[in-house]
Amino acid sequence: MNKKVVCVIFGGESSEHEISCISGTTVINNIDRKLYDVIMIGITKEGKWLLVDDVSEITDGTWRDKDTAAVLLPDKCSRGILINDGKKSYIKHVDAVFPVLHGLYGEDGTIQGILEMAGIPYVGCGVLASSAAMDKLSTKKIVESLGIRQADYVPIMKEELADMDKAAAKVEAKLGYPVFVKPSNTGSSRGVSKASDRDGLCAAIKEAALYDVRILVEEMICGREIECAILQDESGVKASGVGEIIAAAEFYDYDAKYNNSESKTVINPDLAESTVEEIRKDSVSIFNAIDGAGLSRVDFFVENGSGEVVFNEINTMPGFTEISMYPMLWEAKGIDKMQLITKLIDSAKCRM
Repeated sequence: MNKKVVCVIFGGESSEHEISCISGTTVINNIDRKLYDVIMIGITKEGKWLLVDDVSEITDGTWRDKDTAAVLLPDKCSRGILINDGKKSYIKHVDAVFPVLHGLYGEDGTIQGILEMAGIPYVGCGVLASSAAMDKLSTKKIVESLGIRQADYVPIMKEELADMDKAAAKVEAKLGYPVFVKPSNTGSSRGVSKASDRDGLCAAIKEAALYDVRILVEEMICGREIECAILQDESGVKASGVGEIIAAAEFYDYDAKYNNSESKTVINPDLAESTVEEIRKDSVSIFNAIDGAGLSRVDFFVENGSGEVVFNEINTMPGFTEISMYPMLWEAKGIDKMQLITKLIDSAKCRM
């Protein structure tokens, strides 16, 4: 049997570069080598695409010192990667791409567009779903049409940043305090702050503006943070059980998620069965509404007091680190990482 060639792309220019490298390592180590040969491409923070020879180079960071370029060709007749080692150039055919890229310039529809032009099957959501899910304001608009509860919000646009007091007054009139302030188009909680008064709100908006010119200000939902994994294979769209995030910090920001060992994840937390089923049902509805494909992780709150389910966000390329909820939720359903990666690669092939 001729093995198919899968290209794993990791790294990238976003603020989640390091997390993508860790996720990429997990994916590469769990690809079934009886079925697939693997090509590894790392994208540096500066945007340089490099051929990586061994997964150990990702672990120790030496892949960034490589000098063999490897780039996707948008030419549909080639369906491959152009490799140039400085002496010769050649095209390597690939059967599928697994873009393990988090955040901008990877999870936002950009690389998906190149792959669509190239006619190469790829793991994960397409251009529309990737870009819509990455942009929090766009996701809000889509979820509003489903009748699923989400935190009330106020958008702050680029032109409003010149008059911070006026922008703050708009937030205060609709939401009051406390609020959470987020860049609309970024990932992994970068630039997210909590504000309890006008000074804090203005500072939070300025912080978020470092990452995007469109800002989302949301009412604070006090509740448990619950996540659900979505997997689409040949039999359709499936929702996992649920997991709970217990953040070491006041909220689950980037540092709490990746740098604080006191943050914990709990699989199958103590929740009413009806609540779990509502989360699973809503997860599938939101995934379908954005025209999702392959995989996503959908995040909710279960509000204190009322027990109501409140949608937070959807991630179209969730993490594959050792502390990432997505693979853990499927392992709890009896699907180990190698089986999961195989299903995801198979889902890519089914799309073309």
